[in-house]
Amino acid sequence: MILLVLIASVLIAGVTIYQYREQSKDYHQNRLERKEEQILQSINYVLKETTFEPKTENLEFIFRHEIYKISDVQNVNFNIYDLEGTLIKSSKPAFEADSVANCLDADVLNNLLASTNKRYVEKKRTAGDKYQASYNYITDPKFKPIGIMNLPYFEDNSFNDMELREFLMRLGGVYLVMLLSAILLAYFISKYITRSLQTISDKMGQTNLNRRNEKIIIEDPSEEIGKLVDAYNAMIDELEQSAAKLARSEREQAWREMAKQVAHEIKNPLTPMRLTVQSFERKFDPEDPNAERKMKEFSKTLVQQIDTMSNIASAFSNFADMPAQQKETLNVVKVSKLALDIFHEPYIHFIAEDEALIAKLDRTQLIRVITNLVKNAIQAVPEVENPRILVTVASEENQIKISVADNGVGIADEFKEKIFEPKFTTKSSGMGLGLGMVKNIVENYSGSIDFTSQEGKGTVFTVKFPKE
Repeated sequence: MILLVLIASVLIAGVTIYQYREQSKDYHQNRLERKEEQILQSINYVLKETTFEPKTENLEFIFRHEIYKISDVQNVNFNIYDLEGTLIKSSKPAFEADSVANCLDADVLNNLLASTNKRYVEKKRTAGDKYQASYNYITDPKFKPIGIMNLPYFEDNSFNDMELREFLMRLGGVYLVMLLSAILLAYFISKYITRSLQTISDKMGQTNLNRRNEKIIIEDPSEEIGKLVDAYNAMIDELEQSAAKLARSEREQAWREMAKQVAHEIKNPLTPMRLTVQSFERKFDPEDPNAERKMKEFSKTLVQQIDTMSNIASAFSNFADMPAQQKETLNVVKVSKLALDIFHEPYIHFIAEDEALIAKLDRTQLIRVITNLVKNAIQAVPEVENPRILVTVASEENQIKISVADNGVGIADEFKEKIFEPKFTTKSSGMGLGLGMVKNIVENYSGSIDFTSQEGKGTVFTVKFPKE
């Protein structure tokens, strides 16, 4: 309603201005034509009554005094030129005659000659006002042109402009009242129409899956509002049923995820333990002078993996995070090197910037992070001609950076955004939980993990932990 009032006011104001201008244009055009006709009639009357022969050479003598009489009667000034455009006589007083052109432009003469009605009107602007000058042939009784009559005409629009301003002010006042009335009317109508919709909107805003939602009750609603209320109440009933099903499904899904995570975490240490036992059985020589030391390292590795599985089992039995995180002061270089002892691939290399880099972390979870990343790197290089995996530990300001780089198959661009999502994997086997759990462990220690990868050239995973 407000917009319609505004549009109507603008359109009517525009039409009014256009109408006033067209009316003023028609008025001045008609007035100029009337003045021309009156002056030409007076000139023709003088030519009939004069004793001089009506020809160009005698115009100066014929209208020596008559031009002033005609000007006084018609209340306008005009000029008479010969056919060549030279000024013969002007009705203006002597002190104003200097402003009259003594010779007409060639364009004026050409246009006058080319016109069918032997009349030409020149339009100009002078000092901001519109100016017209009409040119007509003066003819003798035999209708032979003997001179040119020039009538200057200045358009005075001051009265019309004043009338237009007054009308627009009155019109503006009327539309201002209409606009205020439209605003008030639109406000009360919208409040009346939307009172029921506001109740429905408030109830919808309070809808929550975690609690029982109230139905909407509106007395004597309209047909459309009644249908909307019925649809909302039906939705609330379905929502409660869906919420119960969803809660049951989420509990079941949580147990499934927990079982998958436990199976994955237990499987991780079992594989290197099996490989370690097989390697020890194949290479162990009782006669070797270093047999006792090798036996201790072998036992230490097995005990470490067994502790990991024990922690996982304890966490699962307590239905807590796997496994419970503990902060202890660790030499990250030493623990990282120890975590790599379970791998016997010759292409795995370890580089440390210093012999000791200290941080407060959980030993078991740090080992899990490294073994998961190295295991993924091993699975990425089976088809590479000269496989290489490089694990580095370095200090970077107030952080410790662990990098695992390989020259394997790399990660395709379409998989990069999903690489840390649970249950996502690009391998034909496995559950896709490893990198997701690594990310959780790292972030629980206020650390960060990211990677760079180029398909066909390799991948680098970088983990950063705070030193304190």
